[in-house]
Amino acid sequence: MRHPLLPPPGLYAITDGPREDLLAAAAAALRGGAVLLQYRDKTTDAPRRLQETHALKRLCAEAGALFVVNDDVDLALACGARAVHLGADDGDIAAARRRLGADAVIGVSCYDDLDRARRLADAGADYLAFGAFYPSLTKPLARRADPELLRASAALGLPRVAIGGIRPDNAAPLIEAGADYLAVVSEVFGQADISAAARHFAALFPASRNPSA
Repeated sequence: MRHPLLPPPGLYAITDGPREDLLAAAAAALRGGAVLLQYRDKTTDAPRRLQETHALKRLCAEAGALFVVNDDVDLALACGARAVHLGADDGDIAAARRRLGADAVIGVSCYDDLDRARRLADAGADYLAFGAFYPSLTKPLARRADPELLRASAALGLPRVAIGGIRPDNAAPLIEAGADYLAVVSEVFGQADISAAARHFAALFPASRNPSA
């Protein structure tokens, strides 16, 4: 069952911060049609990170996109984000939900592991992320996943996110296998024209919201 805060299928843009033009880059991705925007910043600059999450949350609200904080429940709570993404080492779903509230969106990384996906679905996850499906510039050592995972996980009844080395020209098999969202970092934020890059992904989802020019 889809969480009511989750948007229709589409592009899940993940920031590549820190970067000086973060807000402009994020705004461009949203103009291009991103339906989810995840703040991913592994630095320890707490004041800057909090300021950026507040600003990005406002941008997402204006664009009608869902803002997600990567890995950090404390930061999500501090900025008032309604969604957090948890990896294998980022705490459990129940603890995050106690802190963020019953209506929070909690997404989880399942990597190449269907059994992990089953466990996390039973634990109350709102979406399941699988990957890397292709070689990834962001995580070159990431475990590789097979698109069959997307088909097999359909029985769990949750939206599925595909991640890892995804480009517009290799994304179709993942969507056909059942991916609801394509999570992309460098193929959006590493491009000279971020809005255009986002539009190319958004166009793969006919039912997604129409991006502006």
